[in-house]
Amino acid sequence: MAGGDVVVMTAEEFKEHVRANGIRKAAKEVDVVTTGTFGAMCSSGAYFNFGHADPPIKMSKVWLDGIPAYAGLAAVDAYLGATELDESNNMLHGGAHVIEDLVRGKAVRLRATALGTDCYPRKDIDTYISLKTVNQAVLFNVRNCYQNYAVATNSSSRTLYTYMGKLLPELGNATFSSAGEVSPLLNDPYYRSIGIGTRIFLGGAQGFVVWEGTQFNPGVPRTPDGVPKRPAGSIAVIGDLKQMSPEWIKGLTFTRYGASLGVGIGVPIPILDEEMAKSCAVTNNQIVTAVFDYSQPTRSRNVLREVTYAELRSGEIEVKGKKVPTSSLSSLYKARQISQILKNQIVKGEFALDRPVQNFSLDRVFRPLDVRSEREAM
Repeated sequence: MAGGDVVVMTAEEFKEHVRANGIRKAAKEVDVVTTGTFGAMCSSGAYFNFGHADPPIKMSKVWLDGIPAYAGLAAVDAYLGATELDESNNMLHGGAHVIEDLVRGKAVRLRATALGTDCYPRKDIDTYISLKTVNQAVLFNVRNCYQNYAVATNSSSRTLYTYMGKLLPELGNATFSSAGEVSPLLNDPYYRSIGIGTRIFLGGAQGFVVWEGTQFNPGVPRTPDGVPKRPAGSIAVIGDLKQMSPEWIKGLTFTRYGASLGVGIGVPIPILDEEMAKSCAVTNNQIVTAVFDYSQPTRSRNVLREVTYAELRSGEIEVKGKKVPTSSLSSLYKARQISQILKNQIVKGEFALDRPVQNFSLDRVFRPLDVRSEREAM
């Protein structure tokens, strides 16, 4: 679809266009490809400025609907992590659910305590807040939109409850979490257009990429097309929580694991040249990931095999000679919706494309945490 002189296609539309017309023609005819993803993104949260009470308080301990928030920022600022649970470790209720409640327009209970100082004499407060009453409510997620991810299965004799969902014993199922060929970073594998300052669709509003995400690891093995075959890049993102929608911000509960935040993200990718067009033409048949046995300790998990997303989307893969049913923890339906919404906004002139002010480094090395002495750590 053309908007003025700009031709915009969703990722799936562009792949069809390439199949019909070839890379060279598609690169000349299409200006922007829109991508999307929706799924659990644990390294998420929101920070708030509550405003000053009278008399004022320098909050040292903060709870939002019983969920602890980090208050070591300033007198009335706090950060609420999505995976934080209440102090009884109730796995059904976490920071993600409080964030969704706020986005839904609900009031939540704010309780805070303090030591009391000359300039902040108050020692406690118990009140209610909403997005209408706080000065700032900002979604700030330090690792979202993972570029590829592992497939989880379980070869042990007992059921495992994990952030990848419920894993049945004896290779009873396999779960994965990616929109595959629709997902943003899989359409820009070398982060040529996605970097610091990139404007994105975030939770139903417009947000920005502010840094590389934590655990950013571009040096993993790649296919001949440049697509990472293991968890690789990620992005840190920010946006105004007050502008977001509960359709795209969801508090999630993983049985016997805890809370996470379902986040919808969409990224426009400008077709800079034929190489970018080739990247955006990638299909599920070309995207490879690894099947891991989650019954093994983290650092020594075995790669049972590599699979394509086409195999995963078929509903069944073969592992150790056994047919294993597959299921996705991310929503392809919502990813497609986001891609279409973003396309419509660009066509209508409601969404401006921003070039990154700085690109991500491809030399970043991800290191595991080892037990070290002080001397070894220096």
